[in-house]
Amino acid sequence: MTEKILVEIAWPYASASIHVGNITGSHLPADIYARYHRLKGNDVVMVSGSDSHGTPVTVKADAEGTTPLEVSKKYHQEFVELFQKLGIHYDQYTTTHTENHFKVAQSFFLALKENGFLYEETQKQWYSEKADRFLPDRYVEGTCYICGAEGARGDQCDHCGSMLDSTLLKDPISKMDGSTPVLKETTHFFLDLSKLEDQVVSFLESKQEFWRANVVKQSLGWIKAKGLLGRPITRDLEWGIPVPVEGWDGKCMYVWFEAVIGYLSATIEWDKLGDENAKWEDFWLNPDAKASHFIGKDNIPFHAIMWPAQLLGAGETFCKIFGEGQGKLTLPYDVPANEFMNMEDRKISGSKNWGVWGLDFLSRYDPDPLRFYLTINMPETRDSNWDWDDFVRRNNDDLVATWGNLANRVLSFTHKKWDGIIPEPGQLSEADNALLDSIEKGFDTVGNLIEEVKLRAALSEAMRLASEVNKYLDDTAPWTLVKTDPQAAATTVYVAIKAIDSLKTMLSPFLPFTSEKLNSYLRAGQPLFGEQYTQTVQDNLGEHTVLRYKATGTGQWKPSDLKGGIAFQKPEPLYKKLEKEVAEEERARLN
Repeated sequence: MTEKILVEIAWPYASASIHVGNITGSHLPADIYARYHRLKGNDVVMVSGSDSHGTPVTVKADAEGTTPLEVSKKYHQEFVELFQKLGIHYDQYTTTHTENHFKVAQSFFLALKENGFLYEETQKQWYSEKADRFLPDRYVEGTCYICGAEGARGDQCDHCGSMLDSTLLKDPISKMDGSTPVLKETTHFFLDLSKLEDQVVSFLESKQEFWRANVVKQSLGWIKAKGLLGRPITRDLEWGIPVPVEGWDGKCMYVWFEAVIGYLSATIEWDKLGDENAKWEDFWLNPDAKASHFIGKDNIPFHAIMWPAQLLGAGETFCKIFGEGQGKLTLPYDVPANEFMNMEDRKISGSKNWGVWGLDFLSRYDPDPLRFYLTINMPETRDSNWDWDDFVRRNNDDLVATWGNLANRVLSFTHKKWDGIIPEPGQLSEADNALLDSIEKGFDTVGNLIEEVKLRAALSEAMRLASEVNKYLDDTAPWTLVKTDPQAAATTVYVAIKAIDSLKTMLSPFLPFTSEKLNSYLRAGQPLFGEQYTQTVQDNLGEHTVLRYKATGTGQWKPSDLKGGIAFQKPEPLYKKLEKEVAEEERARLN
């Protein structure tokens, strides 16, 4: 039965380049998951976009003496380029600075207000007397009042992961001008989370046997320790989405509240820019749709607590105010949050140039080796570490030796000895059938692991099966057998090619570029996946570029059905061996 699969990825702030930690934290696992479901024949929509209104964008603009709009446009284009080169196949990658997103977010705000889940409160907020303005939380840093770590942001401490009340920060400093801010009264709208606490707890408890333990335990533990208290959803700032209430000029929606609504607005934009078969309601008003959020662990509270609360609070009223659809919005199916990836045993840092940045990497290396290493080293249950020596070793031992050499030597040998024709097999032996049966079972094993978002294990299992094919070839030795028994050698080669064709499909969510290349040798004109393209959209807020996906692929998640007697193209090596010196050269670049 065809399923509706909605894949939602954390929106990167359009203020800094994307590094390997960002990629393996959310974008890559989501793409693997989406590609698998497309091969399964499910209806998939994968959405995200650049967070143009985040405080980091305004901080960057202030530092560079430019505007938040220019900063967000610059990084948005960079992100679009990276995702195209890395093969992150978004159905809709957009931005929060669009007329569509403004309308959706404001309708969402008004739905919560109409349903009685918003209230006004006057509070104290940090104010810079030097700059004569209120300071958003991220404009203030100080010592965390929970764990004592220095450099904690006003909204969250990266050291202990706690969401913070900025007014309780110790030794606060304005990031804007270095002054010591003072507390001053201001009025804001708050989301009344206390009214939604019971529903959120019930929702989380229903996920205890399915979600990752770190997500459920952290979320329920956080609620148990503190309870759900009202949280401000507006701020004193000009850059952002205006509060849709008369008399609230000069205040915008808080980005933590607004950006997650982007999952909904991006799907609606995908619908508006698509054909008549694109229906956002099929994914957002359908209780059977499976909506999964791919995020880093620092985003768990916002996606496992706040976002479900927002969705529950909006209820059916959102559709009434927005003017489309009918029904309640779908709650998250899964939130497979990843831990962090470090760099050579140290935290990745842009300011210290300590990290591996996506576009910089792809200027020297191919995308699939990056995808492979980030998957086999993915921080699914604990922090992982990028190590250049390990990257070189994995590239050479796994990609080149185990998988790439297997495909190349079998196809090259067959092309030479059988004139580019897949040979007709004779009677299959017990060993032949055992190998093909093992590969066929692998589709269920690997597929189930991908559905559970256990991607490291899924890739390891596929590579283990590749090793089985290598062992089969070592045992049968068709390169020698062809001299004494050509028909037996033909059967062995046929079995090996069929196994390779299956493995190519099994590995394609992880290694799409080389899998498509190998697929083109065996099945000319039958691509596994569809096409990524960009589209320019013009609205009243200006022009923005979106990344979209055209479903033209013919690949299916099933064992090979290749027959003997079919011509195939002479292959070329899929991967490049890297010299050991590469690791030291890359470390030198960091310094």
